[in-house]
Amino acid sequence: MAYDEELAGRIRVLVGDRADLTEQKMFGGLAFLIGGNMAIAASGQGGILVRVDPDRSDELVATTPAEPMEMRGRQMAGWLRVDTADVAGDAALGEWVERGTAYAASLPPK
Repeated sequence: MAYDEELAGRIRVLVGDRADLTEQKMFGGLAFLIGGNMAIAASGQGGILVRVDPDRSDELVATTPAEPMEMRGRQMAGWLRVDTADVAGDAALGEWVERGTAYAASLPPK
């Protein structure tokens, strides 16, 4: 499954025009990176992948529709998956874009 180009376009608008923003195909989708650190991606499996502070992962899984991202059978702390239906509205998507970009921007540039 290819990533949802409409969803990627919505993310692009919400991320805005940043000098340190790049786009890169990864995880079968289109990722948006801040200073070389992935912030959020339109996933090739549908929905979005969001990078958040690993210390907040459990809290966000418990209080939002997010699920831990799994890679090769392992859960990745700080990486969350959110289904397409849960980011259908711009406000919901905007919250995840803000979480992802704020965390990525807090990391040292690569």
